[in-house]
Amino acid sequence: MSYGMPQGRNLLKGWQRRGMLDSNAGKDLPKAYRKFFLEWKSKDATPVHYIPKEGKYVRDPRTGLVTPVQNIPIPTLIPAEAHDQIWGGEGVIKGFQKRSRKTHRVPHFWVPVLKRYVLHSQILNQYMSVVVTDRAMNLIHENQGFDHYLLKTPACDLRQLLPLRIKRQLLLALQNGCPDHKDDPEKQKQILAEYGHYLEQYTPEEIDWYGYSFTEALKKLQDMQIAAEKPVPHKHIFRQQLLETLKAAGLAEAQEGEKEEEASWMTKLNPFSKTTPTTKSEV
Repeated sequence: MSYGMPQGRNLLKGWQRRGMLDSNAGKDLPKAYRKFFLEWKSKDATPVHYIPKEGKYVRDPRTGLVTPVQNIPIPTLIPAEAHDQIWGGEGVIKGFQKRSRKTHRVPHFWVPVLKRYVLHSQILNQYMSVVVTDRAMNLIHENQGFDHYLLKTPACDLRQLLPLRIKRQLLLALQNGCPDHKDDPEKQKQILAEYGHYLEQYTPEEIDWYGYSFTEALKKLQDMQIAAEKPVPHKHIFRQQLLETLKAAGLAEAQEGEKEEEASWMTKLNPFSKTTPTTKSEV
């Protein structure tokens, strides 16, 4: 019986593997980063290394057997060096290759062709030398520019950390009004009018947490907590208290001085006020 099993409660809704966000360290991360992380790791990416079949079922023309369609993505590997490059959703495929009829199959890795290009960002107003793949360059041309490609493409298709970090810089620059074009107001207005609609998809907090790896997000959260809990030296507290005391004493003395001055003027203007006796002049 399922109720007698320790995992029976979990089997009722299907077994789910715990992710990094469910760990003790990941539970404290804000919702803004959780949204980005799920878009980056959990959302289905655009097929790159296979052509998905349409429909739910397919019939074998030779046997007539009907089988359900299963579009299972080909597993790919992302080396650490790839996070400093732009691969356009590609990855390294690990498999086997039979190089001749008379030999056994041998392990083989299919690696995308990498080339170095100089890309220009209109929002950041700078050129950057980046290693990219042919597919990434084709996507940049299809989207009519490097900035449009990064801002349109979701995190699951960008995959590497470098394009995600550049995308965060683009969103921050748009949020701040493109400060790199402050010397040319007309160009600044033109860029904001062309790219400003991409900000509607994000909140300021989501932009601030966009494009970080899980380790970088934990480091950012730790730095924020340390800055918030940083102890204030007692000398600063005592100095502030002393300044407030002096200000209060100064205000009280000023108010007393104003009252005495008003009283002296009232005594001069009031004819019924008591005056000091004058000495009679000698006749």
